[in-house]
Amino acid sequence: MRAAPPGWPAGPAWSPRRARWFLVAAHVPFILASPIYAITGLEDPAARHPAVPLLAGLAVGALQLRHSFAAVRGERPRGWRWTFAALIALVYLPMPWYAGNWIDMQLFVVVSAMMLLRGALAAVVAALPAVGTLVVLATTAPGPYAGVGFAEKAAWGAFWLSAGFTIGVAATYGSVWLVRIIDELQATRTELAEVAIGRERLRLSRDLHDLLGQSLSAVSLKGDLALRLLAKDPAAAQAQIENLTLVARDALAGMRAVTRDEHAVSLDEETRGVTALLTAASIEARVDVRLPGLDPAVQDVLAWAVREGVTNVLRHSDARMCSVTARRHGGTVRLEIVNDGVRGPAGEGSGLAGLAERARALSGSVSADGSRGRFRLLVEVPEETI
Repeated sequence: MRAAPPGWPAGPAWSPRRARWFLVAAHVPFILASPIYAITGLEDPAARHPAVPLLAGLAVGALQLRHSFAAVRGERPRGWRWTFAALIALVYLPMPWYAGNWIDMQLFVVVSAMMLLRGALAAVVAALPAVGTLVVLATTAPGPYAGVGFAEKAAWGAFWLSAGFTIGVAATYGSVWLVRIIDELQATRTELAEVAIGRERLRLSRDLHDLLGQSLSAVSLKGDLALRLLAKDPAAAQAQIENLTLVARDALAGMRAVTRDEHAVSLDEETRGVTALLTAASIEARVDVRLPGLDPAVQDVLAWAVREGVTNVLRHSDARMCSVTARRHGGTVRLEIVNDGVRGPAGEGSGLAGLAERARALSGSVSADGSRGRFRLLVEVPEETI
């Protein structure tokens, strides 16, 4: 299993299965409240057959959970008109028998209306149960509230709406909204993880290309030179082979460092290294790179540019001369690599694309021109990075 990024929990703290169970748990108290009232006779006389309100309440709860699960996904369930009609029937048909014991079941009509209907129709249908109940409570108030004055009935109705009904609607609908937001956050986290993985793959590909390109070119160059020297100067050939072995070991160590994101390049070391490579390839090297006090991020980009540029000279040209110069100019650092002996039309390979990506990360640019028998690579990066 891939390790979590620093600061993130090691495992999924909120899986889809846990979210669904949370949603069920948030609905259960409101689903069971009215059946319990009807069975125990809390508001009005108890039901004669306790199983009937319990089964009716569970059926209402099942329909509401169907609507709620669909709302979490941002959609309406198939056949929602029929399930909404069935929910309304199961809420209001038992009302004459269970009266005040069943009144809280209306909150599921309101919640489902908010989930299934759209626009003004949703607002009207969601408001009707509350308004109708307030009118009934204020004008009739059966059961223990019979004979109480209008003001007291109206006050009780307002209290019921604010303290019980409204809280129930907010808690039920809010749980659906909360689970939906958490699901979206989980999806976003997954996408960010995939993006991070993709970026890491690109970094590995780019760094390995830039690192191994020059190393393999040096191995090839020194191998050819050792073969030419083997017959006439065995000692020099042996020195080249030993040097070749060192280059291969350095490439292996660099490759391991790249996979751990620990590889660092130095502009001074790259400059010295390419001078030796160009000289060994019988290419006149004109290197003038003096940039003391350079920002480490800028130095890193320029070092990779020197490596990539000189690698292209060795692999894709018949150059007799190559110049590498760097200057500060108006807050910008410019690195220019020019060589002659271009073979055919110049093209932008993956190495230059990776180099351009490095420069863009610092608001810089890379341009290449291979006209009139010369190839010119220009890298411009702001001297101060943000």
